Amino acid sequence: MANSETTSNPNTIDQQQQEQTRTKSQPLIPGLPNEIAELCLLRLPYPYHALYRSVSSSWNRTITNPRFLFSKQSLSISSPYLFVFAFNKSTGRIQWQALDLSSGRWFVLPPMPNSFANISSPHALSCASIPRQGKLFVLGGGDSTRSAVVYTALTNRWSFASPMLSPRTYFVAGNLDGKIMAVGGSLDGIGEATTTTAVESYDPESDTWRESEKLPMVLAKYDSAVIGKEMLVTEGWAWPFMFPPVGQVYDSDEDTWREMSGGMREGWTGASAVIRDRLFLISEHGDFPMKVYSSEDDTWRFVSGEKLPRKSMRRPFAVTGADDRVYVVAGGLNVAEGRVSEGQNGEFSVEWRIITSPQSCTQFSPASCHVLYV
Repeated sequence: MANSETTSNPNTIDQQQQEQTRTKSQPLIPGLPNEIAELCLLRLPYPYHALYRSVSSSWNRTITNPRFLFSKQSLSISSPYLFVFAFNKSTGRIQWQALDLSSGRWFVLPPMPNSFANISSPHALSCASIPRQGKLFVLGGGDSTRSAVVYTALTNRWSFASPMLSPRTYFVAGNLDGKIMAVGGSLDGIGEATTTTAVESYDPESDTWRESEKLPMVLAKYDSAVIGKEMLVTEGWAWPFMFPPVGQVYDSDEDTWREMSGGMREGWTGASAVIRDRLFLISEHGDFPMKVYSSEDDTWRFVSGEKLPRKSMRRPFAVTGADDRVYVVAGGLNVAEGRVSEGQNGEFSVEWRIITSPQSCTQFSPASCHVLYV
């Protein structure tokens, strides 16, 4: 009874209302109009938003407001960060890290939800991203292997998405025209007898999955790329080159698959990156040459310029591309940033810059990497 009287005390309610009114009337930054202060907050760098939200209730309310997030995206006040899904070779621990490409500083992301705590291998999961929205998607894993989670950089938080229609591990995923594709894979990760040709796509706007045309053949997980309206999936060459490569191309407009051209699949000998709708790759053998695919004559051509620095970069590699850059993450999480340029004769060249990782990353190996603008 005493608690009830205290809760309903008019004086207590009046004090709470006064406190709320006082908080709302406080300026975001003393001495500045709130419109100007919001522009300042829009330029606060990732990933300190959690700290910024703790400055005051008015900062927290502003930063978490959907209108604030929309303004940051619409004004293109964002910088590229390299997000790396890595695992510790000694402990098996997995974690996401983000590299500020301008300062070279690494930040550890919050851990993924518990459904991913006991995965047998990070390669059993598949990752995709929507770079300009600052979102990462991690699929597979968990008890049912249908799990799907999304990381939003602006809030530095993970959240659950609708689970996939089909359980799968060791599959490929990609962002195809704003939809997240999940292609093939294994039902439980043991043996060819459990492989699946099922394909599905996720619409982030409606949080729904739908079935797409199935793969016409079984493909083991190797590499994939998205160029325009097409998704390229290849089993590729794998050391020691015991099996010939196979590949398929998915047309999202027609919802159909066709066999990959001979030249493309024969020369796909490494991890790929798409730069301005051109397909590049870092070859996994030799001195790790960089190649670019020419659709005019169905051939691969070597990229001139500097070689990937082998002393700093050791396998395994994770590769991605953004704007005119290709990013190669190596064992120990050293990063090679290659600036790709095209000459007047149509030939490409590359210049490399090495970003050395801290000593704490020595035992980590990359499983996937993505550039997000946050």
